[in-house]
Amino acid sequence: MTAKEASVGCGCGCGAPSRASLLSIGAAPDVPAEQVVSAGVHRTPQASVPAGVFLMGDSSGDRNPADGEVPLHDVTLAAFSIDATAVSNDDFAAFVEDTGYRTEAEVFGYSAVFHLAVTAPEEDIVGVPPQTPWWRGVRNASWRAPGGRGSTLDGLGDHPVVHVSWNDAQDYCSWAGRRLPTEAEWEYASRGGLVGARYPWGDDEVDAGGWRANIFQGTFPSWNSGEDGFLTTAPVRSYKPNGFGLWQTVGNVWEWCADWFSPTAYSPHAVNDPRGPDRGATRVLRGGSYLCHISYCNRYRNAARSQNTPDSSMGNAGFRTVAR
Repeated sequence: MTAKEASVGCGCGCGAPSRASLLSIGAAPDVPAEQVVSAGVHRTPQASVPAGVFLMGDSSGDRNPADGEVPLHDVTLAAFSIDATAVSNDDFAAFVEDTGYRTEAEVFGYSAVFHLAVTAPEEDIVGVPPQTPWWRGVRNASWRAPGGRGSTLDGLGDHPVVHVSWNDAQDYCSWAGRRLPTEAEWEYASRGGLVGARYPWGDDEVDAGGWRANIFQGTFPSWNSGEDGFLTTAPVRSYKPNGFGLWQTVGNVWEWCADWFSPTAYSPHAVNDPRGPDRGATRVLRGGSYLCHISYCNRYRNAARSQNTPDSSMGNAGFRTVAR
């Protein structure tokens, strides 16, 4: 991994730094050997998204210029099926039980945890990224132990799986006979049939008339009031689904997409079933997470884009899958 790759991640701080940048000293371990997984049963309920044309990109003016949310352009997509929720801990556990799979966080031995969510003792902290000091590289943090040593999945079976890298999500898809959504499919599905809307429910703010998504409340990064009832992740079926029947595409956890990231991906742009750039250093993340807040990060929107290296894992990112 190059120094450039090690420095990337969501610049707003609600997305974690890359895996390599979590280490205070030394280099990241060698890339783990590829794991072969056999076919399994994907249990996540589905939502059907009809074929259609939609306006992709930011039309609200809330865009982050470096993220490449414009130009606005019409995109044509065929019909597809998408997970109504993010893949849950219970769903991922079935995959692991069937295959014996070890995630990259488990193989590398550490993952990114938000400082308020760390349960591990101080000696388990392997690094604090200087640009985002609210993140901790925590030894033995993984999907099984999201806060590091001392944490478990008790009561979290219906929460989204986290600490899974893009590579892990791909391996799950191979087992399930699925794939990750392109970011065009993800955005179309998240919009739920609404044209140009800021959020899956429209343009009203997240806290208008009661919470509509799981984001940060309080003073970031030092204090989270938990006003919506959640310090970190919420169950995958919290709040209300959008017009296509998808739950929580914004807030809660970032979701990996199939595409390589480029800030110029939309210009020039493909208009029929776009698949993103042919190559890159980072993969697209969509939707924002429980660490987003309007005071410093407005990426919990339909059009917002982020990125990280495909081997990176963090306590606020998961995935959902698609098929045609």
